[in-house]
Amino acid sequence: MTAGEIPAADLTVDGTGLLCVTLLLRLRKQIDAAEPDTVVHVIATDPAAPLDLPAWCHMTGHTYLGPVPGSDQPVYALRLAADARSTRPGAPWHPVEH
Repeated sequence: MTAGEIPAADLTVDGTGLLCVTLLLRLRKQIDAAEPDTVVHVIATDPAAPLDLPAWCHMTGHTYLGPVPGSDQPVYALRLAADARSTRPGAPWHPVEH
């Protein structure tokens, strides 16, 4: 892998046709049991995804890796963090209060 290259997916979340809130709910559920450093590719057709996914990663502490080149659909990559902040099960934009 060269600098700037997006790593292959360990896990793919298909959010085709979903609005970002629903996409984030699906993403949250599917990464719940995943190990830290897992690379997740998210298929996201919502035009807001290029803004919402990096913002959600920033909020939770996951690393946004960027768009995945060479796909026939919009795919974005992120790497799961060991110390990520949890969000509410039904509200992906709201952190869990401890």
